[in-house]
Amino acid sequence: MDIIRQLESEQAQKIAEKRTLPEFQAGDTVRVQVRVTEGTRTRVQAYEGVCIARSGSGFQENFTVRKISYGEGVERVFPVYSPLVEAVEIVRRGKVRRAKLYYLRDRRGKSARISENTGVRARKLNDAERDAMNAERDRIEAEKVAAAEALAAEKAAEEAKEKAARAENAPAENAAAE
Repeated sequence: MDIIRQLESEQAQKIAEKRTLPEFQAGDTVRVQVRVTEGTRTRVQAYEGVCIARSGSGFQENFTVRKISYGEGVERVFPVYSPLVEAVEIVRRGKVRRAKLYYLRDRRGKSARISENTGVRARKLNDAERDAMNAERDRIEAEKVAAAEALAAEKAAEEAKEKAARAENAPAENAAAE
C-alpha cells in the first residue's frame, strides 16, 4: 500500500470513530446535517432529499442529494468524510433498480417519486440503524450529563474552598477589629 492510500485510510478511520454514517444507497431519502459558517457564527443546517448517486471509494467517496426547492431542482454533492457533514439520517428507503438516478432530473411531479422499499432487508436495516442511532444519542447524552456533573462538582469544590478560606479569614478579621 502506498503512502497516500495509507494516510487516507488513517484519516477515514479517525473520522469514522467520531461519527458513524448509516448504510444508504441511491433512492433513499436522507437528511444530511451540514455545518454552515456565516460570518463568525456556525450552525447546523438540515438538507433533505433523495440520494441519486454514490461515487468514488475510500477517502474520496461522495454522494449526491437532490431536492426540489421552490419548484426548482437543487443537487448537492457531499463528501462522505467531510468534516462539514455532521450526520446523515435515513428518512425512508427507496426501491430502485439503478445505482445512478440521473433520470430523475428530467422528471417532474409524481413521476419523479420513488416507491418505498418495504422488504425484509430494508426493515432489518431500518431497525438496526434506529438502534444504532438511539445508542449514539444515548452515548452523547451520557457524555453531556457526565460533563455537566463534573462541572458542578468542580464548582462545588471551588465554593467549598472559598468558604473555608473565608472561615479562616473571619477570626483574623474579628481579632483585628477588636
